[in-house]
Amino acid sequence: MNNIKADLLIIGAGSGGLVLASGAAQLGANVVLVEGNKMGGDCLNYGCVPSKALLAAANRAYQINSSDQFGIRTKIVDFDYAEVMAYVHKKIATIAPHDSQERFEKMGVNVIRHCANFKDKKTVIAGQNEITARRTVIATGSRAKIPNIQGLDTVKYLTNETLFDLRKAPHHLAILGGGPIGVEIAQAHARLGIKTTLIEINRILQSYDTRFVEPVAKSLIDDGVRILQNTVVNRVEQGRANIKLYLSSGKTLLVSDLLVAAGRMPNIDRLSLSQTRIKYNERGVQVNKNLRTTSHSVYAIGDVVAGSKFTHTASYHAGIVLKQILLGLPSKLRTNHIPQVTYSDPEIASVGIGYDAAVKRFGHKVERSFVSLKTNDRAITDSKTEGFIEIVTKGRKLVGCTIIAKNAGELITFWAFIIARKLKISDINSVIPPYPTIGEVNKRVVSEYYGRKVFGSKLLKLYVGIIQKYF
Repeated sequence: MNNIKADLLIIGAGSGGLVLASGAAQLGANVVLVEGNKMGGDCLNYGCVPSKALLAAANRAYQINSSDQFGIRTKIVDFDYAEVMAYVHKKIATIAPHDSQERFEKMGVNVIRHCANFKDKKTVIAGQNEITARRTVIATGSRAKIPNIQGLDTVKYLTNETLFDLRKAPHHLAILGGGPIGVEIAQAHARLGIKTTLIEINRILQSYDTRFVEPVAKSLIDDGVRILQNTVVNRVEQGRANIKLYLSSGKTLLVSDLLVAAGRMPNIDRLSLSQTRIKYNERGVQVNKNLRTTSHSVYAIGDVVAGSKFTHTASYHAGIVLKQILLGLPSKLRTNHIPQVTYSDPEIASVGIGYDAAVKRFGHKVERSFVSLKTNDRAITDSKTEGFIEIVTKGRKLVGCTIIAKNAGELITFWAFIIARKLKISDINSVIPPYPTIGEVNKRVVSEYYGRKVFGSKLLKLYVGIIQKYF
């Protein structure tokens, strides 16, 4: 055994682990980074990067195929699935050097490419290395949760970790799970002309109110996605050329490929946490507001912690832990300012809480203001008027925002900043957005908020009348 001592041991080289390792090393700490799989973790290799590259290819095909509305005549485009996936992997390879072992070793990080498990609360074994660190951070991420369906273990199903290795286009792709991953992959394949069925045990994108999901559901259906909601897959069978799904409706479905996208589960089973005082459950490692586990010297960040499982959340977690461990500064977790986005077309982006949740928490002092993209000139010129923006306020304080639009993910950052800085709606009055842009809806919805108060005020109208008469 090689005995290694460190100031900071990070288990997992995904988004959170890499941000933390980079910051700590540049601040002069002795950092050991342990990774048993690929550098960059799920986001780079199996998640955000490949899925968005696939969506980019599919949306380009959609733009060409729907160009008639602009007076442009084109033939229906053909595609090569293998070349599309080659494009996806090219984009992974372009970003990979930023997350590479070589880059972090140049920073001074000791990178060990083995799986890690705890010997005790202070010691971790990784290959032939026994590592003792003052502080340890678990950043092992998550993986696809496999549902308990009869026969599934006998079927050659796909997950996000194997989907992008396909080179032959599915004849008929079925997707189990109507969350963000399932919806994005379904739309991408449908826009490439692949027969696609989306199966959800409840309703798709159930974390959003139904009225927010309706424009996305319509878009999916228009693209050719068959959506089966409130549907359970009771049993599956592997045939010679097809996979047979037995549905709760009594019907059966024959598909060529099956993607399981039915939620995520934390990567904790290999860590030997039973050797420590660290508490955990099926949702992940238990932490307090400082992201410290029940073992004083061990922290946990990112997907391995219960809560929102986004790359930007993991990076945010890394910053919180970095301040405490390296700088000795107090830093606690907040969640109300963390945005989330589903990258469908149109996109759904939100931050804070919705209207119904706000009423439950604050009572009827809550208000909401709404603006449709149908009134936005840039949306009209671009033929992208599906969607709207809705803000939720308590007094002059913003408590939530939801945007349905082509570039909702770009627009939501504005509102995340407002909530993060605890600004008031009145602070937005001085903002002048350029015309014509989709971003004008951010100012327009504030104008709608004040318009109800200003133009409906009898007292203000009386005041204006006096001014006009005597001044």
